[in-house]
Amino acid sequence: MSPAPQPAETEGLVRVARIGKPHGIRGEVTVQLFTDDPEARFAADSRLEVRQGPPGAPAALTVTRARWNKAILVVGFAEIPDRNAAEALRGAQLYAAPLEEVEDDAWYEDDLLDLEVHVDGARVGVVTGLLTGPVQDLLQVRLDATGDDALVPFVEEIVPEVDQEAGVVVLTPPPGLLELASETTAGEG
Repeated sequence: MSPAPQPAETEGLVRVARIGKPHGIRGEVTVQLFTDDPEARFAADSRLEVRQGPPGAPAALTVTRARWNKAILVVGFAEIPDRNAAEALRGAQLYAAPLEEVEDDAWYEDDLLDLEVHVDGARVGVVTGLLTGPVQDLLQVRLDATGDDALVPFVEEIVPEVDQEAGVVVLTPPPGLLELASETTAGEG
């Protein structure tokens, strides 16, 4: 299955969510969030660009409703009328323009992906993801030495510098953090 054609005007957009499984029979879907402001992104009448959708998928979706079901956001879109349409869009990525009020030290996952990770001037890995959490975010780093993924708290004390132009993230981890983080994520699979 090849991805749907993308709208020409997609530069400058940021990924805000991935459509998950259908929820109920009215076309609602769960979403995996990549934004720290889901209330703004999924407010009624918000429009989100669709990428990596199936052939014939709409280029954009309009939010009709959003609600929390425990820790999962469930969203209804005008263009998804039933469960079959919801299932067809599973895995599609949703994009939107960056919010106006972005903090100076805020980073989007797409800004960080594939940046080299350095400790004491030496490369130790590459950024493969950013997991946003209610308390703190975590950088997912693929370690060169083991090939394992390590989750590193994305706080200034441990990640003092992100240099996008140089393609480098500098870490100052406490002793054993990368080894412990690697063992923890390796044991999850």
